[in-house]
Amino acid sequence: MSFYKPSFRHPSAPSNELGLTTKAYEGGVSTLCAGCGHDSISAAMIQAVWGLNIEPHRVAKMSGIGCSSKSPNYFLGKAHGFNSVHGRMPSVTTGANVANRDLMYIGVSGDGDTASIGMGQFTHVIRRNLNMMYVVENNGCYGLTKGQDSATADEGSKNKKGRANPFEAIDLVALALDLGATFVARSFSGDKDQLVPLMKAAMSHKGFALIDVISPCVTFNNHAGSTKSYDHTREHVQAGAVLDFVPMAQEITLDQIKGSTQKVALHNGDSVRLSKLSDNYDPTDRHNAIRTLLDHKAQDKLMTGLIYIEPESENFHEMLNVSKTPLNELKQDVLCPSGAALKSINEGLR
Repeated sequence: MSFYKPSFRHPSAPSNELGLTTKAYEGGVSTLCAGCGHDSISAAMIQAVWGLNIEPHRVAKMSGIGCSSKSPNYFLGKAHGFNSVHGRMPSVTTGANVANRDLMYIGVSGDGDTASIGMGQFTHVIRRNLNMMYVVENNGCYGLTKGQDSATADEGSKNKKGRANPFEAIDLVALALDLGATFVARSFSGDKDQLVPLMKAAMSHKGFALIDVISPCVTFNNHAGSTKSYDHTREHVQAGAVLDFVPMAQEITLDQIKGSTQKVALHNGDSVRLSKLSDNYDPTDRHNAIRTLLDHKAQDKLMTGLIYIEPESENFHEMLNVSKTPLNELKQDVLCPSGAALKSINEGLR
């Protein structure tokens, strides 16, 4: 059976500043299971990029292997894309980013692609503070190979056959904080109101931005006893810092939100407005973020929202003093210096 998206769209559908409706940001028809949380993440991605007024062809979608790595096909059909080897998406993204730093890089990975075979790559892309948004579609299992527990499956969580996982889970948010990531967030695929502004802020952040999204697998990990199911996630979610993305040109107004409000400016003139549920939580304090994350885990609560942000950080290109002109635009005489120039460089290194 073949499936087609209808070509009709409402004639009054809103347009962004580029004159484009969300149709221009859609992709192919999803072949994931009906109800998969990954499709909700794709829908949020469409809304976020559309809302930021980014032309689709200015985006590069990068992925590895797994159900999660199929999802870039379902949004931004006119963007660049590269489906890499299992677990190797970060290094491929690094190479592409070096070649053309002017593109917006969106990496989509899964808990297996990141926390198992790709763990080494994940740690190093954080260390490099590469300009990219790294989205983990985290369902705690290998949905593509019949539901085995992944490295992010919580200890004691039961699989579909009723067997409890005996191993401690790898917490990607805690790991990213410990490794020095400059933007760390967690969300739930069923919370679009939280996820869309988080994505906007992550794409506007200078440097590496991680969003760990709990995305239940409806086929293999959505039953009683699973800690990655829809019911368990909804029952245990507690927002840490509620975020509202504020574009530079938009008038800033304060709503009546519970708790105090803090504005954090981003490098490009945009800002994020944080509504804190308690006065003692500061999302710009890394040590406090780690403590709060551990406290929530001890109480069997899932902390979501913007967990940590470092507004001013030195990104990958600044660390290496990379040319501001994308390397793929440099002429041959610049990329291939003369023998005299190389001799001068070598003399300077003696």
